[in-house]
Amino acid sequence: MMTIDKFNFAGKKAIVRVDFNVPLDENGKITDDTRIRGALPTLKKVLADGGSLIIMSHMGKPKGKVNAKYSLSQIVDAVSEKLGVPVQFAPDCAKAGDAAAALKPGEVLLLENLRFYPEEEGKPVGIDKEDPAYEDAKKAMKASQKEFAKTLASYADCYINDAFGTAHRKHASTAVIADYFDADNKMLGYLMEKEVQAVDNILKDIKRPFTAIMGGSKVSTKIGIIENLMDKVDNLILCGGMTYTFAKAQGGKIGNSIVEDDKLELALDIIAKAKAKGVNLVLGTDCVAADSFSNDANTQVVPANNIPDGWEGLDAGPETQKAFAAAIEDAKTILWNGPAGVFEFDNFTAGSRAIAEAIAKATKNGAFSLIGGGDSVACINKFGMADQVSYISTGGGALLEAIEGKVLPGVAAIKGE
Repeated sequence: MMTIDKFNFAGKKAIVRVDFNVPLDENGKITDDTRIRGALPTLKKVLADGGSLIIMSHMGKPKGKVNAKYSLSQIVDAVSEKLGVPVQFAPDCAKAGDAAAALKPGEVLLLENLRFYPEEEGKPVGIDKEDPAYEDAKKAMKASQKEFAKTLASYADCYINDAFGTAHRKHASTAVIADYFDADNKMLGYLMEKEVQAVDNILKDIKRPFTAIMGGSKVSTKIGIIENLMDKVDNLILCGGMTYTFAKAQGGKIGNSIVEDDKLELALDIIAKAKAKGVNLVLGTDCVAADSFSNDANTQVVPANNIPDGWEGLDAGPETQKAFAAAIEDAKTILWNGPAGVFEFDNFTAGSRAIAEAIAKATKNGAFSLIGGGDSVACINKFGMADQVSYISTGGGALLEAIEGKVLPGVAAIKGE
């Protein structure tokens, strides 16, 4: 497989799929530029070699229609500033042939939001799945998706995919476009290479003990990853809102806490599987309960399986925090996805902070720690501890699918799998 380090971009035009789906405030100003900064090494390599750049990305979910709220024109100045060169803008990504052809070495063109075209995602627009005509519409869309990808490919001599955040989607710009470049002219960007390597460290090059921490509100969204990890981990911490589904499944009282009543059997099944496989399953034993869902609520520490009526668990309690730390501090491989409480409220961050501090301590002692998923990343940034872990993944869904053992179309298209 061609790599970006082996390739010489001198005199070449490179079309690069990045993930510039950055959060904007109501004035269109970027509130977190992590994703732009993440793509800079790849973009700068092309320019340093003497190549020219065509940058493409999506933003938000415009559902195949032009929507000014999601226009990438809003980030042109920020990208120019970070790259250190003026960035030109193509207001229509599918009609940028002339602008691309005119690019000289060292010049940069940013295409408008790819998802303004339904062909990017390849889903028919304005027709229900139940409609008898849906299958025909889907076939027609797949054909026009190929044409759309071919148009994008025609702008450049080589293709780089550096958008790990969308690598689990078989979209025009993340997978289909790769068909129009031979093996020597398509490659992963630096960010993608690092992400793929980080996943390999977690799945293939496991140093033991291996502790995985899965948080968040629902068991259902994490079941695939929990099942795949069962065969790999020594310690599995399940925390956050799913704590209460497990507590209720075991006959506990959970007050007004979040719960998936249709997943109680599944919770018991996970407990049984962990036992059968010799995995140390760590569940919350106590929690910080609140009398309302707000930062200013009255709180009390109670057993996670005996929460008074009218109260809800919003964070891991002190005993649980100690149990989490004990399962993390001696680990040599650590994966963290999902917070231990409602960390957006400052008064309910202690559980997540205990996890972050234990991970930092283990990392300092030589562990490989991978943090992924928007909320965990937001946590580690909120605590100012991003520099104390091994790797922070930019791709939430893509990371989870990779760790579930699924093939990512965006990676497979480059590797020719």
